[in-house]
Amino acid sequence: MYVSFWLPTVVLGAALAIKLPSILKLWRDPLLRAVGGLLIFACAVFVFAAPKTIAWTNRVTGVPNIAAPWVYSLLTALSASWLLLIIAWRNGRSERSAQTRRATRWVVSVYAGVVVALWVLFALADVPVEQIRDLDTYYANTPFMREEILLYLLAHTVACSVTARLVWNWSRTEGLDAWLRWGLRFLGAGYVTNLLFSAAKLTAVGARWTGHDLDWLNTGIAPSAACIAATLVAIGFIVPHAGQYLQERWRIRRRYRSLKPLARLMRGVTGAREPFDLRATPELRLIRRETFIRDALLQLARHLDDDLRVRSYDAGVTLGFERGRAQALAAAVTLLDAVESRRRALGDPAPAAGAGAFDAAGAIGAPGAARAARTTGSPRTTGSPRTTGSPRPPGPANGVPGTGSASGAAGAGPASGAGGAGVRGAGQAPGGGDAAPAGGVSGSGGGVGRGDTTYLLREIRAVSRVLRRPDDIQAVRAHAVAPAESMSTHE
Repeated sequence: MYVSFWLPTVVLGAALAIKLPSILKLWRDPLLRAVGGLLIFACAVFVFAAPKTIAWTNRVTGVPNIAAPWVYSLLTALSASWLLLIIAWRNGRSERSAQTRRATRWVVSVYAGVVVALWVLFALADVPVEQIRDLDTYYANTPFMREEILLYLLAHTVACSVTARLVWNWSRTEGLDAWLRWGLRFLGAGYVTNLLFSAAKLTAVGARWTGHDLDWLNTGIAPSAACIAATLVAIGFIVPHAGQYLQERWRIRRRYRSLKPLARLMRGVTGAREPFDLRATPELRLIRRETFIRDALLQLARHLDDDLRVRSYDAGVTLGFERGRAQALAAAVTLLDAVESRRRALGDPAPAAGAGAFDAAGAIGAPGAARAARTTGSPRTTGSPRTTGSPRPPGPANGVPGTGSASGAAGAGPASGAGGAGVRGAGQAPGGGDAAPAGGVSGSGGGVGRGDTTYLLREIRAVSRVLRRPDDIQAVRAHAVAPAESMSTHE
């Protein structure tokens, strides 16, 4: 049975290791001090309550059963730390500071008095026979030792009851983070289980007072309940931190993978890949991929056709896509067309690297060919036909936000907006390609020469997601270029 004492010790130690950096860094925070004290006392209780440690303590000191008041004192200090944690947790650092200080002094004074009383009672008691596992029931009728056992159990029960009630009430508060709520539920379950420990001990001791033998509650149920309770309490402290950490790691990895289609397409523009380092953190890898994509998009600015983007957006709305997705599809059509146009301008007869994933003959080749037909045919004297009643795509020109998000880890990245290219000087783009002209990044459309990259730079995730649906891109492109091709043929 005593082996189980080390399982909660390990779990509590893990919780202390997770919290220790914050405790040391923000030592003045009473809440963190209370958490640190609770975890330290909890670990100490299970270390010194293990039967082997009890025997060692008695042997080293030469005093039979002196481990009893020592373990009782640690358990009483642990009970006080529960109450101090709740006081700091509920009142915070500044709210009701006077009331908080009074409650803190009261708890410290009462439980310090209990600890002193435990040692005084032990000194007065006569306990010559060493008991490793069942001291509480063996000396239940011994003067002064009887009062000591009852005193520490009552102090423990009161602290458990108050803490369990307050934690459960707090776990039902509206607006809590999901991980914090689960942590509070584990804490509440742990404190309720601690009440089972006290109930088993008190029942076994009371049975001895009435001449009955229920020692199995003391030697079997109580230690098991204490181990389960301590494990639940430790999990309650671990869950909020570990859960939030893993959730953030998963969000970053999902964001990194979602940009893979766009990064693959941009490799054909730069002729290179984003920097990769096995030792890099997920956040750094995400920043590098977003930087690489934005730098490559700046090279395509002069090849972007805003007329095609407007017609593609109208086509997407006409085909039944919601506005955010239609905007992303229009940007994808324009982007693929710009990649093909850049390839033709550079005299590269082969499709861009990575184009095969999106069907070079359909999603990339056809828009490029359509644009070539438009730009080499009769000059247009009027704007391209647009679907009646369809608004312009909600891009930067009319202030309607897109559907993606450029926040998060990328917000701290070195490339955002035109800054990614600005550090390299005018006329040279990252990766060695052709840079956009000065007005190419923020121009408001109207032809091939000045494309607006604002939406592309801001909503790279939305564009990358729709690149996984080449059929939707081809449908939008076909609907967008058909009027222009028909008009060119008619002219």
